[in-house]
Order: sequence, then structure tokens, then C-alpha cells
Amino acid sequence: MEKRNDIGKEGEAIARKYLSDREYVILHANWHWHHYELDIVAEKDGVLVVVEVKTRADDCLVDPEEAIDRGKICRTVAAADAYARLYGVSLPIRFDVMLLMGREGRYRIEHIEDAFYSPCL
Repeated sequence: MEKRNDIGKEGEAIARKYLSDREYVILHANWHWHHYELDIVAEKDGVLVVVEVKTRADDCLVDPEEAIDRGKICRTVAAADAYARLYGVSLPIRFDVMLLMGREGRYRIEHIEDAFYSPCL
């Protein structure tokens, strides 16, 4: 479990740098409030961007995108709604996914903008 957490934390750090390098303003990373959790909350061009990050070692049998099921999407949308209400955000919200495959700082990054919409609210 510890190694998996290390890979996840490394992947999220790489994702934040990737986004920052592309002029996203990182507002929060690993935001938690009650039972809600968001990996990255950023702003770019007047849009609040909620980014779900999935990192896997390249020898993992499960692709990272398979971890984003309907339940995860609903929890992420609910967390983004809570975030917007808590901080009084009135910007449009976009949901992105970043998939990282690799190991030890050498990851292939796929950034999927508008990866999903709210099927739950």
C-alpha cells in the first residue's frame, strides 16, 4: 500500500507541474472536506478545472482509466459542487482526467480535457 501511495503522490506532483507549465493556476491539491476529496483544483481562462489524477506503474495490469467508473465520477462531481459552494465559486466547472503510466519520475502523461460531465446531479 505504501508503494502505491508513493506512486500516486509522485504522479500528482508531476500532474501539478504539467498543468502549471501550461498556465493553469493551481488553487488546491489533495483538497479534503468532510468525505469529499479532489486531486487538483485549478483555474484557467475563467474556468474552474477539477482534475482527477490516476497513476500506474507501467507493469500494472489495470489501466488507470479503468479506475474512473460511474461511482468515482459521481463522487468527484459532488466534491466539486461542495468546493464551489464552500468557496463561492461561480465559474463554469470542467472535469479533466490525467493518466500517468510509468515509474520513478518517467511517466507518459495523457491529459483528457472535458473527460466527463455530471451524470449525477
